[in-house]
Amino acid sequence: MRVRTTVVGATALLLSAALAGPAVAAGPAKDGHAATRRAIEAVVRAGVPGVTATVKDTHGTWSTTAGVGDIRTGERRSTADRYRVGSITKTFVSTVLLQLEAEGRLSLDDTVDKWLPGVVRGHGHDGRRITVRRLLNHTSGIYDYTTDEDFGRRYFTKDGFFEHRYDTLTPEDLVAIAMKHKPDFAPGTSWKYSNTNFVLAGMVIEKVTGHSYATEITHRIITPLHLTATSLPGTRVTVPRPSSRAYSKLAETATGPTYDVTTLNPSLASSAGEMISNSADLDRFYSALLRGKLLPPGQLKEMKTAVKIDGVPNGGYGLGLLETKLTCGVHVWGHDGGIHGSTSVAVTTADGRHSLAMNFNGDWTGDAAAVVEGEFC
Repeated sequence: MRVRTTVVGATALLLSAALAGPAVAAGPAKDGHAATRRAIEAVVRAGVPGVTATVKDTHGTWSTTAGVGDIRTGERRSTADRYRVGSITKTFVSTVLLQLEAEGRLSLDDTVDKWLPGVVRGHGHDGRRITVRRLLNHTSGIYDYTTDEDFGRRYFTKDGFFEHRYDTLTPEDLVAIAMKHKPDFAPGTSWKYSNTNFVLAGMVIEKVTGHSYATEITHRIITPLHLTATSLPGTRVTVPRPSSRAYSKLAETATGPTYDVTTLNPSLASSAGEMISNSADLDRFYSALLRGKLLPPGQLKEMKTAVKIDGVPNGGYGLGLLETKLTCGVHVWGHDGGIHGSTSVAVTTADGRHSLAMNFNGDWTGDAAAVVEGEFC
């Protein structure tokens, strides 16, 4: 999921996210994380209200915070903060579909129309020509419903957001918005990030299993990995405590007033970005995934088969998984995510032994890529 002032999921960790305060380390500080801490402090100086981050590596777990979780009271962020993770949801959805493939219950080369007959149809869209694989690696060409002008006015601008923030939208509603537009390209001929792809992926999970994607993610991932801070809220408008307030400009620019956007109905993101988690849980998830604890070798290889992204020479997009080659040559795998007032990144090395997850409780500024570089380089 992405908001108008946040670039997420499509640009190899080039995120835009956004009162200041010194960083506070939780647990014994390690010199190896000094660059990470400096980058996080710079993010707060740049205008992000607060940051929370957790690293897990061969030396143990290290967490830090900077800035505030509540502009009004000055309450600091917590290393245990739960937050909306936006498009990081996509890796969970893709993992479930790959598990279903491993079980022989579907093929990634099945057409969307096989499972959702007639759903992807209109203005040139044709689900008979689009495979499940093309949903997961964003080569389907399906229009991104979040870029629809009316949707943007309703949910990404000040007046629209405060009128519609508690609306309930079904996955069918979101797909119908996309079908009012022409595809961006013919299936398989290019790459473009589209949240509609993963709304459809969630619908496929339900059709294959008879259960919602939320139920399957909970049963297959959250419960086995003991991700106690992770949830799929559905239509619940609040974020469980401990958590911070979330802030947005609700505008195309980073100037102007700052608004508290903490409460909203996340059905507007659906299986493209509704999840809530915290940094420790995200580290555990991505580490388990890359270490082969959630997928057989064949499916993990498919997930890591990345499509090159135009304009991003050091990154590629697999199946709900982003690959980035950092300036020091280290490859990290993970995803970023943005939703109103929240920008998140979770990445791990290919062996799953060094992981970083972090969140900014603002969506209009902040250099997340510098934090990742600081930690791994």
